[in-house]
Amino acid sequence: MRSISLTVLAGLLLAMAASLGAQGGAKNGEWRSYGGDTGSTRYSALDQINAANFGKLEVAWRFKTDSLGPRPEYQYEGTPLFANGILYATAGSRRAVVALDPATGEQLWMHSEREGPRGAAAPRQLSGRGLAYWTDGRDERILYVTPGYRLVALDAKTGALAADFGVNGIVDLKLDDDQSIDPLNGDIGLHATPMVARNVVIVGAAGKTGANPRSFQNVKGYVRGFDVKTGRRLWIFHTIPQQGEFGNETWEKESWVYTGNTGVWGQISIDEELGLAYLPVEMPTGDYYGGHRPGNGLFGESLVAVDLQTGKRKWHYQLVHHGIWDMDIPCAPILADITVNGRMVKAVAQPTKQGVLYVFDRVTGQPIWPIEEKPVPKGDVPGEWYAPTQPFPTKPPPYERTGVSLDDFIDFTPELHAEAMELAKKYAMGPMFTPPVVSRIEGPLALLTRALAGTNWKGGSYDPETHIAYVYSTGAIGTMGLVPPPAGFSDMRYISGNAIAGARLTGGSGSSAGGGRSVAGGAAPAAAEADAGGGLSIRGLPLGKPPYGRISAIDLDRGEIKWQVAHGETPDNVKEHPALKGLNIPRTGQGGMAATLVTKTLLISGEPRPTTTSTGRRGAMLRAYDKATGKDVGAVYMPAPEGGAPMTYMHNGKQYIVLAVSGGAYSGELLAFKLPD
Repeated sequence: MRSISLTVLAGLLLAMAASLGAQGGAKNGEWRSYGGDTGSTRYSALDQINAANFGKLEVAWRFKTDSLGPRPEYQYEGTPLFANGILYATAGSRRAVVALDPATGEQLWMHSEREGPRGAAAPRQLSGRGLAYWTDGRDERILYVTPGYRLVALDAKTGALAADFGVNGIVDLKLDDDQSIDPLNGDIGLHATPMVARNVVIVGAAGKTGANPRSFQNVKGYVRGFDVKTGRRLWIFHTIPQQGEFGNETWEKESWVYTGNTGVWGQISIDEELGLAYLPVEMPTGDYYGGHRPGNGLFGESLVAVDLQTGKRKWHYQLVHHGIWDMDIPCAPILADITVNGRMVKAVAQPTKQGVLYVFDRVTGQPIWPIEEKPVPKGDVPGEWYAPTQPFPTKPPPYERTGVSLDDFIDFTPELHAEAMELAKKYAMGPMFTPPVVSRIEGPLALLTRALAGTNWKGGSYDPETHIAYVYSTGAIGTMGLVPPPAGFSDMRYISGNAIAGARLTGGSGSSAGGGRSVAGGAAPAAAEADAGGGLSIRGLPLGKPPYGRISAIDLDRGEIKWQVAHGETPDNVKEHPALKGLNIPRTGQGGMAATLVTKTLLISGEPRPTTTSTGRRGAMLRAYDKATGKDVGAVYMPAPEGGAPMTYMHNGKQYIVLAVSGGAYSGELLAFKLPD
């Protein structure tokens, strides 16, 4: 019996080792993938920086990006990589690639593509989210997508174009896409990084904001896999199924022919051992009106697992049927090996704008806990098609507020609450999946919604040792109204806007510089509403109650929320508001977008908004929490908010934390921290 027990124990240890090897975070003190590993765990086992010394961190080096383009960039969203002794990043308004000395920040080489009118017309501009690294143990390559939607392969040592890849190192992504795309003005691009595993590099697609499209006919956001050595197309996955393909029947009245978008603009994750890639697919054209595309519309707003080598669908789950809320899946699926009821499960956890974590068996696609299809309200927008039911996970519980009710409004004082209640009379509201409304002066002006809150493109992180997922979210209340477009602007029946202000003709691609779709066009910017009084406000204060932003720790073994903490200092416009003078208001957290990094003992995240610090300086803090309890354990000053996601690496015996900062009048900069010598 003893030998049998030892045999069983050895088998369990081997299984655990294989599990940690598959999705165990960044290895060997490096950071070779956007999310630390291809499973997007954003985890590193490094522990030189810990709770006892985090507050002592000092700036090791800084790299300003102003000269990497024709103008400075004020929305720097990238995350660097560290591989084989070199730090790599995209930077600047032209999306240059730089290789830096990891100890000093000194530039080793730089590559930049000048794309002329094609780059200027691109829907996704600036430096983007980053790049990909690949090696076969001999050759090393850096791969990234330009604003003009071209896949570029560089020699990682020199920055020279890889001559044997594509045409002189470049693959034109507007070609060989199973559709005709205008080479100059085609509405397609990408901010996210390519994803690489084995010999395959996978590239997604994104367009302009879908809140106010020029047409219900648009470019389709297909996903493709390319040979990492030659650039040859290996496969294509039609995110809008063509005739005869699985799911085509979900597009009624042949709307699959002309409908566009439905790309993967967030990060893709890959399980290299299973040979599966996980695609978080966005919604079809347009974001808030779907009358031109009746039916549930696969694979819109679906998590799709495809074969890494062939691109063939293995399984899918549609999180939103016939989306009309801009709840497209914005971020990387998190691959997690967990234990449920004593059984080890290879899982995938998907954070969402809904503030709900959807968890599946990543081999089969079966939900880990039941997901119930429940009836949802039907709206009255002329010409719209409404899905009768939507999926609601039973576990974990929502980590963010999912609807809007009278109980959600500001209540610092009775007077402020009364003003909020009066304002609310002009609007419709309800639980998650309450449909948008046509805006009318007599009311409702719009729908009050949290559909654009939750988690956006920065996603979450995962601790493979404790099986805890960490997700930042904002609970900001936005508005969602529909109006007919102005004459000559669009052939859509309705676009985003309200009866007083008219149509919102932002026409950009997401945020102010094209960064993320959650603050686009039709909804009041969630971040502004929570911090600077933008969107709906009461005397300049956010309409909704705090916390305006928080981090949740979610036990994936049990499907339970372990702890939550308000993330970010209370905004100045709240701290200094005369109506709140003398009140003791706990830290409210901040709206916007924040990323989480997990190490051996810490959870680390930068503040997404600037405030006035205790020393009187304007800036933001890089904060650390005890990952087991959520307790504050330290913070260090940054001159601007977190723009990209923090990463960490070890070089010459020292641990570094690096992140991009920018915002307001502060242009893009990489900031590196380390402990004092």
